[in-house]
Amino acid sequence: MNIWIHPEYEVVRNADRCIACRVCERQCANLVHSFDPETGKMKADDSGCVNCHRCVCLCPTHALKIVKSDDTYKRNENWSDQNINEIYRQANSGGVLLSSMGNPRKFSVYWDKMLINASQVTNPPIDPLREPMETQLWLGRRTAEVERDGKGRLKNTLAPQLKLKVPVMFSAMSYGSISYNAHEALARAAEELGTYYNTGEGGLHKDFYKYGRNTIVQVASGRFGVHRQYLEAAAAIEIKMGQGAKPGIGGHLPGAKISADVSETRMIPQGADAISPAPHHDIYSIEDLRQLVYSLKEATEYKKPVIVKIAAVHNAAAIASGIARSGADIIAIDGFRGGTGAAPTRIRDNVGIPIELALASVDARLREEGIRDDVSIVVGGSIRSSADVVKAIALGADACYIGTAALLALGCHLCRSCHEGRCNWGIATQRPDLVKRLNPDIGYKRLVNLVTAWNHEIQEMMGGMGINSVEALRGNRLMLRGIGLTDTELSVLGIRYAGQSL
Repeated sequence: MNIWIHPEYEVVRNADRCIACRVCERQCANLVHSFDPETGKMKADDSGCVNCHRCVCLCPTHALKIVKSDDTYKRNENWSDQNINEIYRQANSGGVLLSSMGNPRKFSVYWDKMLINASQVTNPPIDPLREPMETQLWLGRRTAEVERDGKGRLKNTLAPQLKLKVPVMFSAMSYGSISYNAHEALARAAEELGTYYNTGEGGLHKDFYKYGRNTIVQVASGRFGVHRQYLEAAAAIEIKMGQGAKPGIGGHLPGAKISADVSETRMIPQGADAISPAPHHDIYSIEDLRQLVYSLKEATEYKKPVIVKIAAVHNAAAIASGIARSGADIIAIDGFRGGTGAAPTRIRDNVGIPIELALASVDARLREEGIRDDVSIVVGGSIRSSADVVKAIALGADACYIGTAALLALGCHLCRSCHEGRCNWGIATQRPDLVKRLNPDIGYKRLVNLVTAWNHEIQEMMGGMGINSVEALRGNRLMLRGIGLTDTELSVLGIRYAGQSL
């Protein structure tokens, strides 16, 4: 019981519009709404509301709205209402505070402080409606030198590559953290778009092996669901060393989410918490990482690229340099605004750095050392729009992962209560009655629509810059200018201030 804590949200019901149809009661998994037979009216327990908007969206008479409570404590610049309530919560429970989704605190979003250049007169723009624009790309190790025999045939053994029709992939979200229907929607959308979705550390459900050509499987510290067929089914394998929302710690999936199906897929007991350790207990150096990289390549006959995923931290550039020399084909970097199904609140909100700064540092370091083409770079951690994708590529990324944006396309309302397993939109839950609320036939089409729209916008922006391919945009920081940034921030990003010429 959360004593002394006023509800964060209040349910406002228009009595003149409410017809007591009880739709809100049936739709709320948090038991906020109920019918009072004595009065014949609906009532609400505000303490359970997470502001998911399910009741608001489905009320047939638009009688409901959710408002932020205006109840406050005595003003104190050092002790915010949130600080006080968090102490009350921990005093009530004695436990670690858990949170979902990405960091909500007011840190700088550097995407919003970078502006894109446009061509005029001397360097004319390109019309994507009339001229070819190339958003297709390949991820993986590039061959430094190409040799041919006397008949012009390649002598080189090319490293395995991932072919993407768009520079966007769906980031790691495990089965268990999200529902079967959400995974189906992601897999089907990836197949239709010609891109990839990442299983996360929850294994691959047997029903989704048929999407293997568009699947990236993950090998994390807990090794959940990892076996030979799992590795062989995928197009690529990702070693998860870190995650943007919780750098330096392992994963945690509450036992309430470990259904029979999740248990079979992850190869763990039903109903037991799935806790992955902070480190891989066979990796304590770059040399150890190299061993795992090549073990996975051996296991898959060197036919699949291996990705190493790290969280964005202050020494990410040095770590990436080691990864590039470990034999990995792709480096994935996850920024501290990246989403999660569950993370300790203090870790999520205080550990790590923004993806923009980590990406720029990593790309610059690899270029300085002459090893940039040894690996591709994929970044995630709050990629919110096609403009963010363009800016990320200009800073040095080859492609982007999207997670939260994909869930929003499926209907997520960012109520940030995924860890409770009662997602009213059927996404972050394993309850059958809630899962069925997400129709994968509709969900995958919405994902396709989103990425298709983004791809059109990417082409428009590249055309405006006078660039006709993603490859020509990669690392082209002359196309970016900063605004409202310090000299140090501009230096780390490797861009000039708005108004500065070459």
